[in-house]
Amino acid sequence: MTLSDTTKVSVSDHTLTQNVRGETVMLNLDSECYFGLDKVGTRMWTVLCETESIQKAYETLKDRYDVAADVLRSDLVDFVEKMAGHGLLELHDK
Repeated sequence: MTLSDTTKVSVSDHTLTQNVRGETVMLNLDSECYFGLDKVGTRMWTVLCETESIQKAYETLKDRYDVAADVLRSDLVDFVEKMAGHGLLELHDK
């Protein structure tokens, strides 16, 4: 699936997450692989799962972090692609 600004993400049914001191630990139950996110990754994860699209997540994050817009967008798309590639997120067209 090609990502667009209107793509919605959701946590896969086979993903367990736990917040530990501001960071997130995730387990893919199918692959039995676990992953860790630092505070920035945790914020990206949370915002992506709470908003209606990648664009809305981007808008929320740009107000929080002092980073160039193109860098933030690129980092966010890379993050989504990696998390989806590991089966932790599912992508949905709106």
